[in-house]
Amino acid sequence: MQKKGLLSSSPSPIVILGLECKNCKDPPGAQDRALSPGAKTMIAVHFDKPGGPENLYLKEVAKPSPGEGEVLLKVAASALNRADLLQRQGQYAPPPGASNILGLEASGHVAELGAGCQGPWRVGDPAMALLSGGGQAQYVTVPAELLMPIPAGLTMCQAAAIPEAWLTAFQLLHLVGNVRAGDSVLIHAGASGVGTAAIQLARMAGATPLVTAGSQEKLQIAEKLGAAAGFNYKEEDFSEATLKFTKGAGVNLILDCIGGSYWEKNVNCLALDGHWVLYGLLGGAVISGPLFSKLLFKRGSLITSLLRSRDKKYKQMLVKAFTEQILPHFSTEGPQRLLPVLDRVYPVAEIQEAHEYMETNKNVGKIVLELPQ
Repeated sequence: MQKKGLLSSSPSPIVILGLECKNCKDPPGAQDRALSPGAKTMIAVHFDKPGGPENLYLKEVAKPSPGEGEVLLKVAASALNRADLLQRQGQYAPPPGASNILGLEASGHVAELGAGCQGPWRVGDPAMALLSGGGQAQYVTVPAELLMPIPAGLTMCQAAAIPEAWLTAFQLLHLVGNVRAGDSVLIHAGASGVGTAAIQLARMAGATPLVTAGSQEKLQIAEKLGAAAGFNYKEEDFSEATLKFTKGAGVNLILDCIGGSYWEKNVNCLALDGHWVLYGLLGGAVISGPLFSKLLFKRGSLITSLLRSRDKKYKQMLVKAFTEQILPHFSTEGPQRLLPVLDRVYPVAEIQEAHEYMETNKNVGKIVLELPQ
């Protein structure tokens, strides 16, 4: 396994790191099925019962057919998300009507158009998609409005790392958190897929991003991406460090995927009239203490948000806004250029290893799976 270094060590927020491409070993017959447009089956990631990564394997399943207004995407790559781990553990069921196959984002080529597709998509077009499930398979159906063009210059693996992570960060900052130029934003898990996206998007909005992370390496990468400061939560009180950086004012916005274990420190470093946006519970769901009184004293707003369970109309609006406002910056040279951060790329046959690696919390940016072509 060969490791590649940083594409850029310049101060501009353009980084891709730790990219490790493995030699993909396709399951027997998978390549033939992938190359046959008339195939009725496909290979997909599967598990028979909730549990650890060892329960994951590749299974031959029925190939989906696009419905009214849907597109069939032949998947080239799909990125891992924490939701995949939770679903595998039996803690996060797909929304009603969604595929039970893991995978919330994917890149590939349009393979077939369902009835009633009126948009610009044609068979063979490269595209990336926001999904409610199903991305970790050779084919997935997706409403045409949830497809996005792949920016010029990006690989399929880079494109697969954009939809869920970047749309989540965009939503949290702009639609939920109402970020404004001049705001200070504290981003927990600053080296995660959402975190690395949020840093760049906050900078683009004229805000000052601060991050927490669990290692010096992760903090250094966050600063390369544009974070004004980073705090190692294992070594210091991020709340006090944040207050010191903001000269006692606190931050206007907190993007929090941790939850319970951070509540008191979050409220402590929240500015008056600040917004605390909760979108994950990696630190638990239980609160013990006077949360309401402390939050009330700050006149703070606690807002919760999930993307996967949003309805189709909301997701269409989000994808349209992101495509028009943000997507062009992935292929524009200059200090405001955006680029997804990749940590490792695994062939889908090594799905167990990919989940095991994500569970170590060592990744900086996204972990991507390549599907057999």
